[in-house]
Amino acid sequence: MRSVNKVIIVGHLAADPEMKQTGKGVTVTDFSVATNRDWKTTEGESRHATDYHRVVAWRNLGEICGKYLKKGTGIYMEGRLMNRKYTNKQGLDRYITEIVADMVNFVSFKKTGGVEEMNLVEVESAQAA
Repeated sequence: MRSVNKVIIVGHLAADPEMKQTGKGVTVTDFSVATNRDWKTTEGESRHATDYHRVVAWRNLGEICGKYLKKGTGIYMEGRLMNRKYTNKQGLDRYITEIVADMVNFVSFKKTGGVEEMNLVEVESAQAA
């Protein structure tokens, strides 16, 4: 059976990215993207919530993200969900779900007359190799 593992996120970086090298010299950049949700309750009250998504970018894409992204940067990104297990410093197994980025576009948001526009910002080719 065919399956699909695809994630599309449009949001803002919640913090500055962390770029590092693996033991074999491969670049990996971790960052968190915030997305907002607005809705009305059945009583008509407006509600707002923010969700945070862990993202990892590898190799050339990781280098570009580490070089150009910073807290507050708007992005449109595509990737896939990945679950992994690791052992923390206390020796306990921990599980984490993160998005492995395949493509990142830098965007600017502009509100005109109550309508928010999203514009792509050209930087470099930001796709995973």
